[in-house]
Amino acid sequence: MADLLYFTGTMDCGKSTLALQMDHNHKARGRLGRIFTSNDRAGESTLSSRLGLEVSAIEVRPDFDFWQYVVGELTHGGRIDYVICDEAQFYLPEQVEQLARLVDELQIDVFCFGILTDFRAMLFPGSARLVELADRMELLQVEALCWCGERATHNARTVAGEMVTEGEQLVVGDIEDPSNVVETAYEVLCRRHHRRKLTAARARATLSPEVLPFGGAV
Repeated sequence: MADLLYFTGTMDCGKSTLALQMDHNHKARGRLGRIFTSNDRAGESTLSSRLGLEVSAIEVRPDFDFWQYVVGELTHGGRIDYVICDEAQFYLPEQVEQLARLVDELQIDVFCFGILTDFRAMLFPGSARLVELADRMELLQVEALCWCGERATHNARTVAGEMVTEGEQLVVGDIEDPSNVVETAYEVLCRRHHRRKLTAARARATLSPEVLPFGGAV
């Protein structure tokens, strides 16, 4: 029986790396699949990991239809045993429903990877539908860390180092390097510091070195 699986976690917890490893493992067993992504930080039609690995992928735009695509490939003699879907939080709910249909009616395994909540700590529509429909959801065990050293549970958007809670849900960016404050970026925080809007840059500017973790470096 095929499955619809959702692998999730905060930013910087290895989702895309696992997606690439999953594809490698299935290919090694003689299975054929397709890789999909949406709004990857490396650019269109690319699945990239923070370890520097990247592969070509099929870009999922709002008008993309998974069912139509797969049926078209099979009709023309193609073979698809599984699909890898990265950045699945950006998919529309109806696209997630199309993925579920691939599992139920065509017995194609679907492996989705994405984050649950946006910078406001609210569920992405695609992630919400995956939570509702997935046969199983797995929280990735590679823990991203807040600047304080605690486990990061929330994704924050920052502008010049300051956390913001208003704006468009989809703004592509990257994990902020705390040593180099860029204009618009993302940072993972524990719930306590997300609630207080205390980013690494703000902590570095307002807290004394004695109370900062890791020898005063954030």
